[in-house]
Amino acid sequence: MFQKILIANRGEIACRVMRTAKRMGIRTVAVYSEADRRALHVRMADEAVLIGPAPSKQSYLCMDRIIAACKQTGAEAVHPGYGFLSENAEFARRLEEEGIVFIGPKAPSIEAMGDKIASKKLAMKAGVNTIPGYGGEITDENEAAEIAERIGFPVMIKASAGGGGKGLRVAWNANEARDGFVSCTTEARNAFGDGRVFLEKFIEDPRHIEIQVLGDSKGQLVYLWERECSIQRRHQKLVEEAPSPFLDAATRQAMGEQAVALAKAVNYQSAGTVEFVVGRDRQFYFLEMNTRLQVEHPVTEKLTGLDLVEWMIRIAAGESLSFGQGEIRMDGWAIECRINAEDPFRNFLPSAGRLVKYRPPADSEGGVRVDTGVYEGGEIPVHYDSMIAKLIVHGATRDEAVAKMRNALNAFYLRGVSTNIAFQAALMQHPRFLSGEFHTGFLAEEYPHGFHPADARPEDPAFLAVIAAVARRRYIDRAVQISAQTRGLQRRVGTDWVVLIQKESYAIHLKPVDGGYEGRHRDKTYVVLSDWSFGSPLFQGVCNGVEVCLQLERIGLRFHIAYNGAAVDAIVMTARAAQLLSLMQAKPKPDLSKFLISPMPGLLTHLAVEVGQEVKAGERLAVIEAMKMENVIKAEHDVVVDEILARNGESVAVDQPILKFR
Repeated sequence: MFQKILIANRGEIACRVMRTAKRMGIRTVAVYSEADRRALHVRMADEAVLIGPAPSKQSYLCMDRIIAACKQTGAEAVHPGYGFLSENAEFARRLEEEGIVFIGPKAPSIEAMGDKIASKKLAMKAGVNTIPGYGGEITDENEAAEIAERIGFPVMIKASAGGGGKGLRVAWNANEARDGFVSCTTEARNAFGDGRVFLEKFIEDPRHIEIQVLGDSKGQLVYLWERECSIQRRHQKLVEEAPSPFLDAATRQAMGEQAVALAKAVNYQSAGTVEFVVGRDRQFYFLEMNTRLQVEHPVTEKLTGLDLVEWMIRIAAGESLSFGQGEIRMDGWAIECRINAEDPFRNFLPSAGRLVKYRPPADSEGGVRVDTGVYEGGEIPVHYDSMIAKLIVHGATRDEAVAKMRNALNAFYLRGVSTNIAFQAALMQHPRFLSGEFHTGFLAEEYPHGFHPADARPEDPAFLAVIAAVARRRYIDRAVQISAQTRGLQRRVGTDWVVLIQKESYAIHLKPVDGGYEGRHRDKTYVVLSDWSFGSPLFQGVCNGVEVCLQLERIGLRFHIAYNGAAVDAIVMTARAAQLLSLMQAKPKPDLSKFLISPMPGLLTHLAVEVGQEVKAGERLAVIEAMKMENVIKAEHDVVVDEILARNGESVAVDQPILKFR
């Protein structure tokens, strides 16, 4: 077994690999860029080596510097994590030439599966179902349109070397095929240095289901069931679960056997994933093979009880699998939610900055797991992806796992950057998700105009009003205990309150009971029992016999409450105070309609307009780069540019004015 390994990655996955390595008694080496000097993975490692400036191309993607770090520290092997160099055959080959073990598949296997056109041909030869399409070289957009007509619309245009949703378009007619071909080739050339694309039939209402495989150097290969990955936004997975609520046993077995057949065809060694698209009729077709560890691997670990990172290390060290296909268990249900630094109420624009507060739900054996690479006080940099953490839960049934996830999301307290926690919580309550009747177009169908605060309305606002009244009463109960109060002028605590939430008022009758309070709104009674203490951001207790966990913060005279994805501000007052407040004029919001405001922090890479230019609605105004994504900002209506307030190459903050219009 190895004595020391280097993790050629950062963030959550680097920390996750280190935890297993340390448990195995293996020393770890971290590499880091200048932007990651204080990152958690640097703190966790036994040794750490600076490998360059913030841009990935000059640090985490620089093979020479990583190999030099191995030699400097004496690391015998390298685990690449996912992303960066994890599926780079040249990197695996160079490590081998230097006498350093690559903890992953051999270079020929990576090469065979890394090219989508070549991998599809291999899959067909191995007897794996493939989608009808055209894998030859396409010369221009007109030829792409002709081929698409022959296949039959809709068609999917995909970059041969693509991944992560880049270089991918769906065309429903010839014009879209032409435009999609041009966009895909340009995007693929810029992202991967390879502009080749291929076309294939687009499966309507498809499921994205993948099979985890594991193989050793002795030729033994097994599949570790499937993962349901159909909840996606812009081809990026958001929620994963295992097993799939859609598959039956026969389809599961057939998919697993075909995945193993493909892996055997390329002599696969290590952990890998074969991705399939599955139609309404449960017919499945090969999509691609990821020759690395997947982001969503923890749900498989929860289901099977196997540590995939441990087995990657053992296989790389020459060990054989100690179990066969018939010994792999499928225990209960697991769900993973990706917690990203993005604002769901601003079309999921990236959010960067300091984590002022970061308190994830506590890990519990078998129940809740948090994989993360950040800490309170640390920063989310703009240079890398937006993932903060992965929240994983496990239950005996799918319903139990969903309930655990809802509670865990409620307990995930994070401040300083915007996150998608509210959106994930809304998904955990959506009828289509709960029924298991969804596909990859689910989010586009349910949220065609984005996710808005109205989509996260509280299910029972009166319950939140009672919680706010309970919190207010607790503060008052403490205040009346202050000594040396003037006799006859002591505070008298009433039982009737008015709680204002989102311009609605709730009359709450509140009285103490053993262990808490009884609140009544109209004909409904809420008995709230809790030992909540002042200043605690989590209000945990029992309401009408049901355990509840919500986030509760006092901000001036308001109580900010977040529960099941909904966030409200509540003001608790007497009936007289509420009457007087209703007579006050509301302060008007400033008019920002004549400004283009930056919706996120990032780098202003392109200004597409100049002073005096007339711009039509829908035309491009600027491009901001943040977290490896280019975000194009377009005019919402016809405008004339009056003044430029920011320059190309300038770092802009969220809500910073970029342009002024006449």
